[in-house]
Amino acid sequence: MVSSGVWAECIPLEKAHALKEVPTVASLPTAASAPESMKTALEKIGYLGGVPCSYKETPMAAHFELHIEQGPHLITAGQQIGVVTAVQAYRWYRLNIFGRDTHTGTTAFEHRADALYAFARMMVRAREVASAHGCLASVGTIEAKPGSVNTVPGTVSFSLDIRGPKTALVTQVEAELRKDFDSPAVNFHSDCIECVQLSAEAVATDAGVANPKSLVRTIMSGAGHDSVFTSNRVPTSMIFVPCKDGLSHHPEEFCSADDCARGTSVILQAVIRYDRKRFSA
Repeated sequence: MVSSGVWAECIPLEKAHALKEVPTVASLPTAASAPESMKTALEKIGYLGGVPCSYKETPMAAHFELHIEQGPHLITAGQQIGVVTAVQAYRWYRLNIFGRDTHTGTTAFEHRADALYAFARMMVRAREVASAHGCLASVGTIEAKPGSVNTVPGTVSFSLDIRGPKTALVTQVEAELRKDFDSPAVNFHSDCIECVQLSAEAVATDAGVANPKSLVRTIMSGAGHDSVFTSNRVPTSMIFVPCKDGLSHHPEEFCSADDCARGTSVILQAVIRYDRKRFSA
């Protein structure tokens, strides 16, 4: 498809020439360490021609292609010829999942951010959604890192191939999967953040340390919260307080009474500061 893509001017010639070989069992280890480009491979076998590959320079009146079916329909039905009327819609994606690589022996399930487990669930979900719409969803390549027997994978990269009889169906499958998989970053309102910051610093002065501001930090949430949705409608920000061992959604989740009190004081002051700002504007 690369040559026809260049001919139809859907793929730039430079991009086609720069394509690198995909390492296979036969080509390893050379392909992995120094993959060959399409251009150098063509040069090597004397196939880098000088005839322009363009529908403008080399026009055709029509195009007919003979190919094996690459499927079971003809052979199972005892038929000889397939008259191809269309090509199903397809889209390719590269998805990256970022978790946290930790030791398999010392990290309980509830403490893990297992990127490979997340991938497994996403792969199953993609198949369910595609099947519901009469489409196909397939994972062809997967790379898990760091790639150690006793390490929970912290990063997974995989391909996703979605195909269907109609473009609209493939689009619908993509939309549903994006809704399930995608969680874009949410930035909170600067006025609310400022009110929280000032309130946190004010509360920290009661700690009796030389530099109270050192007890306050800006932080991005790694989890979803109600504030993700409310921020779509009204100015929003959040306050975090410490929890024992970082545990959440777990029977051992715990926040001390002092930390609860400090958090309550910060949110109270932040609300008051925001109201003053709002009514003085």
